[in-house]
Amino acid sequence: MAASDPCRIVVMASGNGSNFQAIIDAVASGRIPDSKIIRLIVNRGKAYATARADKAAIPWEYFNLISNGFQAKGEKDQLKVQQARDAYDAALAEKLLSGSVRPDLVVLAGWMHVFGKPFLDPLEAAGIQIINLHPALPGKYDGTNAIERAFEDFKAGKLENNRTGIMVHFVIDKVDRGEPILTREIECREGEDLHQLEERIHSNEHELIVDATAQVAKRILAKRANEP
Repeated sequence: MAASDPCRIVVMASGNGSNFQAIIDAVASGRIPDSKIIRLIVNRGKAYATARADKAAIPWEYFNLISNGFQAKGEKDQLKVQQARDAYDAALAEKLLSGSVRPDLVVLAGWMHVFGKPFLDPLEAAGIQIINLHPALPGKYDGTNAIERAFEDFKAGKLENNRTGIMVHFVIDKVDRGEPILTREIECREGEDLHQLEERIHSNEHELIVDATAQVAKRILAKRANEP
C-alpha cells in the first residue's frame, strides 16, 4: 500500500444516516483529510442512509441478522440467539476482510448492533480500527436508550452536574467502554422535554463524529507514512 493512498473508510449505519452524511460532506471538503468512504453497510432495510450513499456514489450493502438467514425470526432460545449473532459477526468480518480493498477504519454511525469477538478480533488482527458514536459520556449510560436514561435521572435530580453528553470511542468487547477519542458535555435544561434534548444532542453529534474520524484517519495516515 502506497503512503499516498487515502485512508479507506467503511461506515455502518442503521437509520436515517445524518451522521453518515456529515462524514460524506467532511471527506468531500477535506475536513477529514486524504480519506475515501469505500462502502456503507446497513442492517435495516429501510435505512435512509442508503439514499445518501446513492447520491454520493458510494457502494452500499444490506446485511441483516434475520433476513440473511443467521437467526430465525422470533427466536427466543438465548443459546441459538448468541450462536446466530456470533455467526453474523464472523460473516460480516469476513466480508470486510475478503474484499479486493480492505478498509483502514470502520465508523459505526448509528449502528444498532453490538459486535462481539467474532467481528472484533479478526479486524484487530488485520490492523483495522473501529470507532463508535455513543450519546453519553464515558462510563455513563452504556448501551441502549442512553439519552432517555440520562433524561429520567435529570428529572429525578440524580444526574451528575445536570450534564450528559456524547463521545466517540474505540470499540472493544465491552459495550461503550473503549478508549474515548473525543467527548462533549451537554447540559440538561429545566423545562426541556426529551425530544428537545435529543435534538440538541444529535446536532452536536455530527461535529464530534467528523472531528473524531478526522483525528483517527490522520493517525492512520501518519503511521503508514512512517512505515518502511
